[in-house]
Amino acid sequence: MPQVQLPIFPAGSVEINHDLACRSEGEEVVYYNGHLPVFTHAKSDLASFRLFTSQLIVQGSATQGDIQKAFGVPLVAIKRATKLYRERGAAGFFVPRARREGSKLNSAILEQARALLVQGQPLVVVSQRTGVLTDTLRKAIQAGRLPAVKKTRLSARRLVSP
Repeated sequence: MPQVQLPIFPAGSVEINHDLACRSEGEEVVYYNGHLPVFTHAKSDLASFRLFTSQLIVQGSATQGDIQKAFGVPLVAIKRATKLYRERGAAGFFVPRARREGSKLNSAILEQARALLVQGQPLVVVSQRTGVLTDTLRKAIQAGRLPAVKKTRLSARRLVSP
């Protein structure tokens, strides 16, 4: 037969509901069920916070309202995290987001820009010939999608003639 556990939480705890509480201990957050610690994560670990609170909601140990009141998190953020947990499980919180292909620097223009950069063309010329801003090209170079370019000083005459 299950026993009733008294809600005795450590001093300085934030009560989530009658059974659950959490407390900040140094650089970590510790969650308690009654007086027993059940989960710990770093204060800065937002993914673990979202994971654990979503688990509490899905298991029925806490409601979305309990989490919102205890932590001051917007309800929409709690709903998104809970949906993510239901759809992808725990791994969904630790997988980097999928990146979409840019609308300006698609694969065809990327190849054209790569060919021009390999020929030694300066970034300004590559920008003019591809119709892509130089800032966009610089970001692609920093991300490793385009080869680095050697900086050369151009005369105004050379910029005008293709």
